[in-house]
Amino acid sequence: MENISFLHPAFFWLFVLIPIAAFWLFWKKDTQTPSLKISSVAGFKTKKTLASQLKPYVGILRLMALSALIIALARPRTVDISNETKTTKGIDIVMAIDLSSSMLARDLKPNRMEALKKVAMNFVDDRPNDRIGVVVYAGEAYTKAPVTSDKAIVKQALQDIHYDEVLQDGTGIGMGLTTAVNRLKESKAKSKVIILLTDGVNNSGFIEPETASEIAKEYGIKVYTIGLGSNGMAEFPYQYAPNGRDFLYKLMPVEIDEKLMKTIAANTGGKYYRATSNTKLESIYKEINKLETTEIQELKYYDYDEMYRPFVWLAGFLLLLEVLLKNTIFKSFI
Repeated sequence: MENISFLHPAFFWLFVLIPIAAFWLFWKKDTQTPSLKISSVAGFKTKKTLASQLKPYVGILRLMALSALIIALARPRTVDISNETKTTKGIDIVMAIDLSSSMLARDLKPNRMEALKKVAMNFVDDRPNDRIGVVVYAGEAYTKAPVTSDKAIVKQALQDIHYDEVLQDGTGIGMGLTTAVNRLKESKAKSKVIILLTDGVNNSGFIEPETASEIAKEYGIKVYTIGLGSNGMAEFPYQYAPNGRDFLYKLMPVEIDEKLMKTIAANTGGKYYRATSNTKLESIYKEINKLETTEIQELKYYDYDEMYRPFVWLAGFLLLLEVLLKNTIFKSFI
């Protein structure tokens, strides 16, 4: 009953007439039958029958019928609303993520890599109408997830990111950016975006970052760059512990080539950010989410089920019942 609405609710003002009509019936109930004046009624005294007692109240049926008609005029109906969204300006996004060992540094909690994964997955949830891909890079790069609208695949790819020795260690920014460009160069989307994150200085790979940014510019791809790491010193892993699984950490200076990051962003029409903490990293992704908005056309379909007919039938039944009662049971009294 929650979805019931009325097309013409103004007709409910007619209910003001109901108490007036009820008062009129009550006031006239003793004058509905003709009277005969005689000197004595002693010879006519009889016990009142049920029919004679109910006869003045037959008019209530008419009031009930009037109430049903008023409700019918107000047009009660239920509505079932279905939504359909249509992306009118889609965005294809590739997140290029540095996977070098320095991403295990503990200046973000619990470390840079885990902090990034959490924020990146929230970003994916906030982009339900866009296609997203994931590229990871260190000394070399590869595609972790293709550009897809299946957010479960993207989030699983992010969840599976961890440091291993499969990739050559190092920071090949040019390699990561070029691989991300390859994922987007054939895209037909109205807007193409790369979010390039690094926590170090370019020291690996055979493609220069500046060259990669020129390629991105050529394909109309905007690059947002993020430098991840606190200012000053941070705890970095420097070798494996004796158990062969965990790392040993020591304080080392944080080095990020911010000049290069700013150049890449400016060359492609993007913007550079510095994430020095978990909260700062989260706010950066939120800002990028606001800057790159997707135009959505929402179509609503209303399916109405008219409910006035039962009230019309009820009013007709009540009026017919009144007529039948007056011409049968109460005929001798009216």
